[in-house]
This record gives sequence, structure tokens and C-alpha cells, in this order.
Amino acid sequence: MAAISKKVRVPDLALMKERGERIVMLTAYDATMARLFDRAGIDLLLVGDSLGHVILGLDTTIPVTLDAIVHHARAVSRAASRALVVADMPFLTYQISTEQAMCNAARLFQEGGAAAVKIEGGRPVAETVRRLTAAGLPVMVHVGLTPQHVHRLGGMRRQARDDEAAAELMCDALALEEAGAFAIVLEAIPDSVASAVTSRLKIPTIGIGAGPHCDGQVLVSYDMLGLFDRFVPKFVKQYAQVGESIASATRSFADDVRGGIYPEAALSQPDGASAHGLAERLVASSALSLTK
Repeated sequence: MAAISKKVRVPDLALMKERGERIVMLTAYDATMARLFDRAGIDLLLVGDSLGHVILGLDTTIPVTLDAIVHHARAVSRAASRALVVADMPFLTYQISTEQAMCNAARLFQEGGAAAVKIEGGRPVAETVRRLTAAGLPVMVHVGLTPQHVHRLGGMRRQARDDEAAAELMCDALALEEAGAFAIVLEAIPDSVASAVTSRLKIPTIGIGAGPHCDGQVLVSYDMLGLFDRFVPKFVKQYAQVGESIASATRSFADDVRGGIYPEAALSQPDGASAHGLAERLVASSALSLTK
């Protein structure tokens, strides 16, 4: 199904769920990539704290700062003319108090140009979601495997694997919907659990490693494009090997420079005569300066 051409707004996502149209979401961290994804018809661009892994070389998302997200969101929002830009709220930028969350979210909207923010967590963050949405700030939520809670979870492990944990996740999802969230990311949970949550909620679900039954799908763009080679999750389909293409092109450039092939004469001067004349003038000018 072709992507809609108009600017994507928060209410459009509920309509897409209602019509059975799948929602497409990718992470973006800079203007060039955001412009390409926007041109390709991606519905939502997430300025994710995954930039800690793929941009900053960190082992976890925990050290990612609000300033970093603001910086990258500003670049992405400048380039996205159609996609709805969502910015992650980093670790401990919304958990201490609702007042803190309001101030930090405001920066992502006012300075970063985001159209929505994303918060990790279940019922413990429901009141924060309620306060933000009451103030007119759209909030997407994220449950299941939540990378900011990696230490508590004991690693990047699949969640909701038994009936009790699945029931807890369902309660979280319902509480977050009731609090006003406009969409929910379901990460690394069984297909059957994602299907049950999707059918129960009125708001769209966006899956990542949660099977085919969600209302939409999101991937880290660097994983999808084959740019990040340190680790590729099992659920990721790589649609290209851009990283290898870049490495190959770079090797060719290096070989050409070392072999004296690049730059070719035609690329570095307009024509032989004018270049020769310019060189003569520069030599003469230099000689004159040395005699003074």
C-alpha cells in the first residue's frame, strides 16, 4: 500500500489503525538520512537513544543525554517534511518528577522540533504520560524490552515469556492508553502477546521483535541498512549492506590517492592553458615578494 503524501500527524495514526494500514517507523539521527527516509515515505522518524550505540559507540543507551537528543532531533526535524518526528526521552529525564519530565519534554519540542516524545516504562510512568498529554504534548510509550532498564532486566532479554509477565504487560499497556499515550512500542515479546495487546488497544502498536501482528513496525535504521556491524538482532532483516558499500568505496578512494590516480587533471583544473598561466603568475608573484 502506497504511503500517504500529506504531512503525518498524531491523529492520522489512529485512523491508520482503524483502516488496517500498517505504520512504518525508522530511527534517524541526521538531516541527510532523515531526508532520504522522508522521501521514501516513512511515516514516523524516531530520534532514538539508540544513537548511543550506533552514533556514539556506547555499550548501553544509559549515558545518552538530553542535549544529545535535542541536537539530533533538531537536524532530523529540519529535514522531515512529511514524517512525524518522535524524540526519545533519555534515562532519568522523566523519572524523578513530572515537573522534570515537563521541562525536559519541552526542550525536545521547542529546541529539537519534535512532534512527539517517547517514554519507556509501564504503569510507573502513567501519571507522567497523563500530565504531558494534558499539557498538549503527544507521548508514545515503550514496553516489553526497555533498553534504559537493561541492568534491572539483566541484559537485552526477551520479555513477557510466561502468563504472569504477559498479564503484567497487558495491564501496563492498558494503563498507558488510559493515560493518553497515542501509540505504544512493543519490543522483544512473543508474537501471541503482541497480537493480544494489539487487538485489545484502541491506540496503534508498533513492534520491534514482536512479530507480524502489530499495527506497525520499527527498526533501528543502521541495523536495517547493514551499517552497524557490532551486533544485529535476530529479528532484523537487513535490506542492504550499506556498510560494506561504504567500506569498498573508501578503499577505492584510498587506492586511487595512493596510486596517484585521483584527482585526475580534468577534475582539478578547467583547462590546461588557464592553469598554466595561473601557475606562471603565482611563481612570478612569489619571486617579486621575495625580492622586496
